[in-house]
Amino acid sequence: MSENLHELSEDELAKLIGSAQKTLRDRQLGKRKEVVAEIRQLAASIGCTAELTDISTGNATGSIRRGSKVPVKYRNPENPMHQWTGRGVQPNWLRELIGQGRSLDEFRVA
Repeated sequence: MSENLHELSEDELAKLIGSAQKTLRDRQLGKRKEVVAEIRQLAASIGCTAELTDISTGNATGSIRRGSKVPVKYRNPENPMHQWTGRGVQPNWLRELIGQGRSLDEFRVA
């Protein structure tokens, strides 16, 4: 097949690539729909419902909360890439340092 590709013009290659990408997206969407249907069927078999993301867009169903980013409240002075907003589960790096006897306040960003 690679020999045939070398014979195609740039326009023909672009059309082929576009067609291949569309075919791939369609197949992936079809598989996602099959899996979602199976999940819903399994959930229904045990008397539950399954809230799943929208297959076509990947967005969560229902309303999506959109707002500003939460500022960083804690940062590891030894590795500034390690940071935490103070929301959600405490990250492992912070949990380990606190476990070593250090205080949460040591890592607070001014």
